[in-house]
Amino acid sequence: MVTDRTLECRNVSRTYRAEDGVVWALKEVSMTAASGQITVLAGPSGSGKSTLLRILAGIDLPLSGTVTIGGRDLTAMRPRDRRRFRARYLAYLFQDPAANLLSYLSVWDHLALAARVRRTDPEMSLLESLEIEELANELPATLSAGQQQRAALATAMVGDPALILADEPTAELDAVSANLAVDGLVRLRRLGATMVITSHDAQVISIADAVVRLERGTVMA
Repeated sequence: MVTDRTLECRNVSRTYRAEDGVVWALKEVSMTAASGQITVLAGPSGSGKSTLLRILAGIDLPLSGTVTIGGRDLTAMRPRDRRRFRARYLAYLFQDPAANLLSYLSVWDHLALAARVRRTDPEMSLLESLEIEELANELPATLSAGQQQRAALATAMVGDPALILADEPTAELDAVSANLAVDGLVRLRRLGATMVITSHDAQVISIADAVVRLERGTVMA
């Protein structure tokens, strides 16, 4: 069990190859996301937000630098150990709400599946906290985009993970659905969730406890 949810990223760099040579996606990025808070990675498209989020999630590895969660170094883990750590203690939400859900599973089935992976029990209280308990038996196709994103947030909270990472969670939502998703993020913070979110949405940035602004792969002062 990870009791300290503080995330620390130190001197993380990442490159990719382009037609005109090597490009720095991230260069010597350092940041801290405090336990129990919402930290937003803000910046224009191409600033490195999504690249950094995938590294913080342990999905990709940096060229150099370290990422630690509760003092545990993701970058030093063996691939198998890193996969296990992600499955047990991290939750990652994609931009497209439907991409976070399996079409053949009900909302409740998603919670039950996450509970098996994290060796715990599903709790209706998670759906109640996001005001979607009446949707427990619904399939994703019957839900609005905002409801899908709330279902994904509830699934992410199963087992009280150390960290929830969300990539532009309101980018593909209409105004009403975006309001529902933002309200869901605030509710999860009240439950003690630690979140790192990429966004250029002013509404998401307004609920952040801390904002890390990126431009061209570097943190702006």
